[in-house]
Amino acid sequence: MGDMLRLAVGVMGNAASMLLYAAPMLTFSRVIKKKNTEGFSCVPYVLALFNCCLYTWYGLPVVSYRWENFPVVTINGIGILLEISFILIYFWFSSPKGKKEVANMVVPIILICVATGIISAFVFHDHRRRKVFVGSIGLVASVAMYASPLVVVRQVIKTKSVEFMPFYLSFFSFLASCLWMAYGLLSHDLFLASPNLAGTPLCILQLILYCKYRKNPIKDLEPKKWPDLEYNDEKIKQEFPLDEIKESKLIVTENLSTKT
Repeated sequence: MGDMLRLAVGVMGNAASMLLYAAPMLTFSRVIKKKNTEGFSCVPYVLALFNCCLYTWYGLPVVSYRWENFPVVTINGIGILLEISFILIYFWFSSPKGKKEVANMVVPIILICVATGIISAFVFHDHRRRKVFVGSIGLVASVAMYASPLVVVRQVIKTKSVEFMPFYLSFFSFLASCLWMAYGLLSHDLFLASPNLAGTPLCILQLILYCKYRKNPIKDLEPKKWPDLEYNDEKIKQEFPLDEIKESKLIVTENLSTKT
């Protein structure tokens, strides 16, 4: 009964995490359409890739006992494919400086993951020690991934607007954190439960802020400082009609040309 419950929670956790990992598709479809990253950060996707790589390895039979953590392998394997796709799209459409920044983040992460895999496979000779070693590094990666939205939380508190923090991202994060925390507790695996014990309160904070500021209008429009592109386009268009801005710029340009 306990194993069936754990498997059921793992399947639900997979579904919630799949929605969470797939959510940035809206952002990157916009990037492809505009052929411009518009200055948003790639850090959350790099940290997510780091987390997915480590926990995929953690769930494989080399580290875990047989396939006891099969749900962890499946969702993090899918996460690796999605995050690599997002990072490649970002890399392709970013500026030369942005490409350099992405490379400076991705290369060390790949090296750490490779080193972790080699050390855990050849230095440690039992599953318990391998899980402790890989799980400890994975714990750091997970906490870093869950802490990355704190930049957005700070921006929401500062502007008193949730345009920087879409509801569905916060909700899916909360759902995935709760389910994987339950899975880790049912498995008696602190390396799966602990990151979500830290992530769940952060997700609750995001939901509370959303409920508090969701009706507030946009106060400041600073596109270059937005941490992501997943904001409400319709509200922005209502607040700042682009056609009017273009017309005003055209009038100013014509006046300047006549004066010269």
